[in-house]
Amino acid sequence: MPEYILLRHRDIPGIDDLDTYLENDGFKAFEKVVTDQSPQELIDSVKHSGLRGRGGAGFPTGVKWSFLTPGVFPRYVVANADESEPGTFKDREIMEKNPYQFLEGVAICSYAAQANTAYVYFRGEFWDLAQEIEKKIDLLYERKLLGAGLFGTDYSLDIYLHVGAGAYICGEETALLESLEGKLGQPRLRPPFPAAEGLFAKPTVVNNVETLANLPPIVNRGADWYRSIGTEKSTGPKIFCLSGNVERPGNYELPMGTTFRELIYEHGGGIPEGRKIKAIMPAGASSAMILGTEEVLDTPMDYESLPEIGSQLGSASIIVLDETVDISWVTYKTSRFFKHESCGKCTPCREGTYWMYNVLKRVQGGGGDRHDVELADLVAHGIEGKALCALGEFAIMPVMSGIRLFRDDFEAHIGDER
Repeated sequence: MPEYILLRHRDIPGIDDLDTYLENDGFKAFEKVVTDQSPQELIDSVKHSGLRGRGGAGFPTGVKWSFLTPGVFPRYVVANADESEPGTFKDREIMEKNPYQFLEGVAICSYAAQANTAYVYFRGEFWDLAQEIEKKIDLLYERKLLGAGLFGTDYSLDIYLHVGAGAYICGEETALLESLEGKLGQPRLRPPFPAAEGLFAKPTVVNNVETLANLPPIVNRGADWYRSIGTEKSTGPKIFCLSGNVERPGNYELPMGTTFRELIYEHGGGIPEGRKIKAIMPAGASSAMILGTEEVLDTPMDYESLPEIGSQLGSASIIVLDETVDISWVTYKTSRFFKHESCGKCTPCREGTYWMYNVLKRVQGGGGDRHDVELADLVAHGIEGKALCALGEFAIMPVMSGIRLFRDDFEAHIGDER
């Protein structure tokens, strides 16, 4: 990237200070839309930009906004800051180092949705970060950038914070809304979708932190400029979280469509001691693993290309596994995580993740036989397509792909091979 668009603190030191942010075009985008654009004009502009949700699903943002039920008020905007996917740490850097761009994005989204109230939902482990964000919101009220009569108009906006209790499931938007209402954090049956009946049964937009941080530059510099970055169908910049067996793990802001090879070798410094890549998990713990072949390394990281090689981009949490890694151990660890984080509302996920974990634990511990590998795969297929929300699908991805691609790693723990 010739310049940072989302991680602007890397170009502009101190941009987490409001005065510094204002000196660098801060809140000009929010003022522009409130004073010069209708909500529909803003929605159309975001549609044209091609911005897609950065939380994992990749759904077009402007289209999502347009689903709000016409004529029903009040409306709400909820910023999903429940960043809990293992291997994902992009939203935290935005909120810690470039918080005002994120908050301005919340404000712009709220205007588009014709909402006068917005919430930021933090994962429980972000309690310290939430306190800092609250101080920054208080300062925005002092500077008349939040509250009533904004920029001399009749538009008003209040932003409130809510801290969860550390549940992965609350990253799912309907479970998040349940938690925000003070209920048990469990997914809702859909339809109705949040755009029709969301928070307090009113039309609601739920967007991820990184998604919202894209809005100020889109408004300031135009949808066509934004479309010039990335690919035709996956536009704009993306923060790729790189971790695992790499020399330089971290967040890398690059255009959509950057290849795995460029990310891992040019930016991430390659694999320690020159070892080979065994597998890549492109979307954190919820990934279908892909082989570290030359073809895969030259695959663009975007929402269209990853399904063609058998995986998904998700939130772009790239975990690199080198040739020293035992894939049966990886699937055991991921299944343990998802068993623990299943909310228990639906039987396939509640029972399936429990048995999948215990079978893989038996294999990993050396107490299993060949039938246990088949059983783990069978249990995973039993969950497939039957869970109430995506957690069930996430849980089976590493297991099914791991057994399919690396069966020898599992059988090495069994019988005579042990």
